[in-house]
Amino acid sequence: MQRVFSGIQPTGTIHIGNYLGAVKNWVKLQDQYESLFCVVDYHAITIEYDPAKLPERVLDLAATLLAAGIDPEKATLFVQSTVPEHTELTWLLTCITSIGALERMTQFKDKSERQKGGVYAGLMNYPILMAADILIYKAEFVPVGEDQLQHLELTREIARRFNTLFGEILPEPQPLLTKTARVMALNDPTSKMSKSIEGSYIAIDDSDEVIRKKIRRAVTDPGPLSSEMGPGVKNLFTLLEAFADAETVSHFHQEFANQTLRYADLKQALAEAIVTALAPIRERKMEILSRPQELEQILLAGRDRARVLAQQTLGEVREAMGFRMPVK
Repeated sequence: MQRVFSGIQPTGTIHIGNYLGAVKNWVKLQDQYESLFCVVDYHAITIEYDPAKLPERVLDLAATLLAAGIDPEKATLFVQSTVPEHTELTWLLTCITSIGALERMTQFKDKSERQKGGVYAGLMNYPILMAADILIYKAEFVPVGEDQLQHLELTREIARRFNTLFGEILPEPQPLLTKTARVMALNDPTSKMSKSIEGSYIAIDDSDEVIRKKIRRAVTDPGPLSSEMGPGVKNLFTLLEAFADAETVSHFHQEFANQTLRYADLKQALAEAIVTALAPIRERKMEILSRPQELEQILLAGRDRARVLAQQTLGEVREAMGFRMPVK
């Protein structure tokens, strides 16, 4: 089977944008590809964070992924920091990556503008670590949204430069574009849903009543023409299409076309569809977290499988770059 790699940061609870854009897709991919899914905790420290909360967040995220349908019998689920080959390859690739390429990264520009305490090298070098995450497993495909294509293209460029300098070792990974439309903020549908913006998102962990309350408060401005969806209404329909059954979706599209749509009815139907989808995940997650030793064993088993692949690739890279002395 062809190999897929993807990672997600333990920077707080997963929201429905993360779920639809990544996790739900991973569940499908694990049946089609040899899949490696990683809790990328090293990526999470490029911004300010609380070290005391990091271990809890790692386990919480892993439990969420399992509850959402990641099967450790089908996919390799592990924590980035438990596979040291990631960071060694990052340094080796850093030495062949230009500063100009890193400075051109849109996310670096955006995040550096929001960094109040100064911009650190980790934020700039983040795409090299991402490249190492992918290339250490020689992944052929990476599931990404359109906003991540620039980083993946840099990964391809780094692999290409390495192969030019040292021989054909690292394959250039191809994107697997997620088909889900971008989920926008509930309180500002012109911006992407984000955990950093209060009131903009629905978390996987939100209770049924909190979900209903957030949907009731969602922006629904009608747009410039009555026959044209405004961004708020369009966002609600995006979510409805992701969570509701086809009959419900068809009904509300027809109501909108007939200009008889009541936003209160749309919001109620959407809220119930989201509640129905998320409640079982939330319950399974609590069951998994109640058995922390079993959860850790799953992650350690994933680490062991991942390291076999990572050590093989790193050995080839070190040999090609002239590092011939044994490390043990």
